[in-house]
Amino acid sequence: MTSRRHFLRQTAAAATGAITLPPFLPDVAGQALPNAALKSPTDWAQDEDFWARIKSEYTVSPNILNLNNGGVCPQPKVVQDAHIRFYQYSNEAPSYYMWRILDQGREALRDKLAELAGCSSEEIAINRNATEGLNTVIFGLNLKPGDEVVLTKQDYPNMLNAWKQREKRDGIKLVFLNLELPNENEAALVDQYVSAFTSKTKVVHITHMINWIGQVMPVRKIADEAHKRGIEVIADGAHSFALFDFKIPDLGCDYYATSLHKWLGAPFGSGMLYVKQNKIKNVWALLSNNEPDGPDIRKFESLGTRSFASEMAIGTAVDFHNGIGSARKFARAHYLKNYWMERVRDVPGVKIHTSFKPEWAGAVGLVSIDGMKATEVDSQLMGKYKIHAVGIDWENIHGVRITPHVYHSPKDLDRLVTAITAIASKSRKS
Repeated sequence: MTSRRHFLRQTAAAATGAITLPPFLPDVAGQALPNAALKSPTDWAQDEDFWARIKSEYTVSPNILNLNNGGVCPQPKVVQDAHIRFYQYSNEAPSYYMWRILDQGREALRDKLAELAGCSSEEIAINRNATEGLNTVIFGLNLKPGDEVVLTKQDYPNMLNAWKQREKRDGIKLVFLNLELPNENEAALVDQYVSAFTSKTKVVHITHMINWIGQVMPVRKIADEAHKRGIEVIADGAHSFALFDFKIPDLGCDYYATSLHKWLGAPFGSGMLYVKQNKIKNVWALLSNNEPDGPDIRKFESLGTRSFASEMAIGTAVDFHNGIGSARKFARAHYLKNYWMERVRDVPGVKIHTSFKPEWAGAVGLVSIDGMKATEVDSQLMGKYKIHAVGIDWENIHGVRITPHVYHSPKDLDRLVTAITAIASKSRKS
């Protein structure tokens, strides 16, 4: 009985945002550190004592250097603990604890996510990942044969496949752009999209941050041009939410989806869909309920039995993220990305394919070595140096994607610099 009372108190805390944070997080929020409010995010980005405390909250391997956080991010220990706690109590009486207790926390969690996203809670649906959210919109929009959708060859494969299925099944027309990246010319990028718009264009699909290379796209400028022409805007935010310091309405999009198990550090298989409130009624629910064409955002949450434990632990991830602060988090990620890129860009045979500027890139950087395939470089990084990255060969993008996180230090990235330098040197001699 005592343990159950404790669980109910913990559940109530999760719902109201009152979860106890790690001891250092009040400092992170600027409540105890001397002159905390006087330091800019750029200054915080290089405060190694501060980030060492952040690192202590992660349970990452001390031996494998994980530089593929662009794929999925580890959860801080406080999130893991919340997930395990909710999971264990669910198993005491699943249908009772999941549906009568944990399920009651969803509305408070919706409010918490909406506050972070900068929108109404009536515009947020909680689901399992960006793919699910974007598929909901892609398959839910009313499109007829001949309607055109503008997208790019560099968008994420799951989304491309969803659109291709609609093309095959419903007779819509896909208009593909081929982006040359990296690109820091905003006007040129916007014009490439606008030039593809016609009187038949109904939707434009924009990836906020292109995962292969780390390119940030000018979503707002493209969205504004699209809306002038009555075109709806879908933004793929899988790699931007809880990393870049922005609010979803800033993008001017009608629809946005993200994976919370990426930069927010929520449990694996947790995601979020944003639909502008006046657009909800125009999107059919992917998994139907009693009003699949209704105006309530909750119609997109008819998923059946899912992991309530994972869902409720999202709240703890939001608290942890807020403790660090969006601006500080982005500044640190961008600083670490530039740290390693600056140290290898002049190494003979090494090419950097990602912008150094914060308005054009965040944490992701792409590197290649002359005379070597991306998979070969990736293999050598892991085989000899135990550095986990990912080789990218997609359309016109070729290289190894490197994605550090806030739990990394410059010393960790010195190991990467040493490895790239050695591999490039060996390649030149062979």
